[in-house]
Amino acid sequence: MEHIVIIGNGIAGITCARHIRKNSDAKITVISAESDYFFSRTALMYVYMGHMKWNHLKPYEDWFWEKNRIDLKKAWVDTIDFEGKTLHFSSEETMSYDKLVLATGSVYNKFGWEGQDLEGVQGLVSKQDLELLEKNTQTCQKAVIIGGGLIGVELAEMLNTRNIEVTFLIREEAFWHNVLPIQDAKLISKHIRSHGVDLREETELDRVIGDQDGKVTSIITNSGEEIECQLVGLCTGVRPNIDFLADSALETDKGILVDEFLQTNIKDVFAIGDCAQVKQPLPHRKPIEAVWYAGRMMGETLAQTLTGNTMKYKPGNWFNSAKFFDIEYQTYGNVSAQPGDNEMHFHWQHKDNTKAITIAFDANSNKFLGINTFGIRMRHAIFDQWLNENRKIDHVLANLKQANFDPEFYTRYEKEIFKSFKENLQKV
Repeated sequence: MEHIVIIGNGIAGITCARHIRKNSDAKITVISAESDYFFSRTALMYVYMGHMKWNHLKPYEDWFWEKNRIDLKKAWVDTIDFEGKTLHFSSEETMSYDKLVLATGSVYNKFGWEGQDLEGVQGLVSKQDLELLEKNTQTCQKAVIIGGGLIGVELAEMLNTRNIEVTFLIREEAFWHNVLPIQDAKLISKHIRSHGVDLREETELDRVIGDQDGKVTSIITNSGEEIECQLVGLCTGVRPNIDFLADSALETDKGILVDEFLQTNIKDVFAIGDCAQVKQPLPHRKPIEAVWYAGRMMGETLAQTLTGNTMKYKPGNWFNSAKFFDIEYQTYGNVSAQPGDNEMHFHWQHKDNTKAITIAFDANSNKFLGINTFGIRMRHAIFDQWLNENRKIDHVLANLKQANFDPEFYTRYEKEIFKSFKENLQKV
């Protein structure tokens, strides 16, 4: 019986395992040193905030794995003998495989700051990071978060629920402006501040200061200001978790290089999820996409190939979702942070500063390119269809009601949005 081994029990690895089992009787082993069972990583913050217990993060009952003949092994892979198709564990055990799937995820970035390894300095990616955060905030009164991404705003919200004073340093002129257009970025900056967070724009970390016991006591910014704190959250992005593959025969760059079939340069070895770097990404897609949705799609695609239905990875139109304190965010298609000559933006914002949309369209053809929506829930399937049909912005705005899936009795804003667009068009 063919033995398929998957290293990593995140969304990519587990989705792959489940879909292999749907189509095959192959022996499947999933290896992880992080946790006994697959858990919803995007919900880690809610355990810390007291909204959920750890067991609530497991999408499947513990008996699911045995019933579906998916073997789980909690172990750390030290090295891989690709020629001999053998894994070597830190426990000195070994395991052979016929096909290997690398789904090792990502780790948070460190950029060589002085003091970055002091006690109280950490990121937030893994279960172990969450456990460390519990320890590091037992007596914490002040925290500094470095970096303005999705993990940073999650950590700010988490600490906010423990009444920990938060200073938030971002290098952009507004929150996540490397991803969001300036109007959207300013909206989120204002919302973060409304929750009592001291958001410092265009400010970077210079170094971390510690005491004689090796514990963090403050940070120094690039302007020389010292900010007292007992916790430093490193939230300056993530990188593929591939250090254990250094000096191996596997071809890597920032991530594990894969072709359109998610195949590496070594026969019978594949990579998916955060650790995979697509050599030739499709238009408007990045080589590495450390996103839950991308990991799931990669897992589904590779499972087809591994069970005899060879399939290219085709992620389709970009989409993502997140939450900034009380504001839900979705994006469909492409809305550039710094639009080029042919990309126009229409921005509508409600007077309460908790709801907004930004629609990108081609200035010459009026072709709809993408949408950012804040505080108004929009349907993925509808926008995906409009993008595939190359619809014009007029069609999108005239039919915006179709895409809305806010709960019943919520106020609707489609007429106000459409009217605002027409008024803006007349001014141009």
